[in-house]
Amino acid sequence: MSTFAYDQKMSKLFSISDSNDKSSRNSNRRGVLTTSLATILSTSGLVSFSRESSAADTSGYIPDMAGGLKKPKGVGGLTKKIRKVGDIMDELQRDLMQERWDLVEKYPDQFRSFVPVFTTYTDSAFPSEATTDGGLRVALRYEVGRFFASVERLKQATSRRALDEAYLAYSDMALHFDRYLHVGGLYTYYDANVSNEAFFKGVVAPLVHSDPKVDPALVRDLVVITKGPDMGKTGIVIGLYPDGSGNCVIKLDRYMGLREIRVLPRSWAGKRLGEQDPDDVFLIARK
Repeated sequence: MSTFAYDQKMSKLFSISDSNDKSSRNSNRRGVLTTSLATILSTSGLVSFSRESSAADTSGYIPDMAGGLKKPKGVGGLTKKIRKVGDIMDELQRDLMQERWDLVEKYPDQFRSFVPVFTTYTDSAFPSEATTDGGLRVALRYEVGRFFASVERLKQATSRRALDEAYLAYSDMALHFDRYLHVGGLYTYYDANVSNEAFFKGVVAPLVHSDPKVDPALVRDLVVITKGPDMGKTGIVIGLYPDGSGNCVIKLDRYMGLREIRVLPRSWAGKRLGEQDPDDVFLIARK
């Protein structure tokens, strides 16, 4: 199923009234997650969560439109276990970009050990028979399925030592894991911003970067986003789509322990100039 077709399916699914919810508290929580789902499943993934949110520890909490934060019941320590996958993804990025194939080939089995964790969280966080809960379970299961399909592609690419294929498989893993976190309410901050472009209007040469048309970014390049809602944010290119779309996958720099994923036109990714600190995955010590 294409990304567009899936988005259309999800939009129809969540257009159904939530009148069957038993309380306004659940309705508020699910309403926010429905909005998040529609956002992160967009074709380009352009709308982001804000960096302006409270720095308080909101781990495992879901924003409530009535104010405050609500924590889903019955998930226990599952949120920390799922976020552990993000730490493993960082280590995989380090080893893959350093072409340590002997280490990369060990990751697929490590990821498979988290299947019960994903399954339990999906069923525990959204357990009711309400239409929205059912739809969220479907969406989360879809992202898990695509994540592990990408894990299998990584395994195959690793066996052939096919670096570009491995980068693409890793990018899809990162994208679907990021979507799972968004749909599941597992991000530690909430973004109400629609676009950053307004902050740069009237500013002369606000960003310093190479011309993407003359010197396009490649995998491993540190970039700054030059257009769109995420303008000004920085990250690293982790994959290039060979389908003629001209899109690349960018892993944004860490914020509150997490790194969001964006699929953007390559022409929006300007290579950062001057001396730069390395991506922080390369500072992770091997155990």
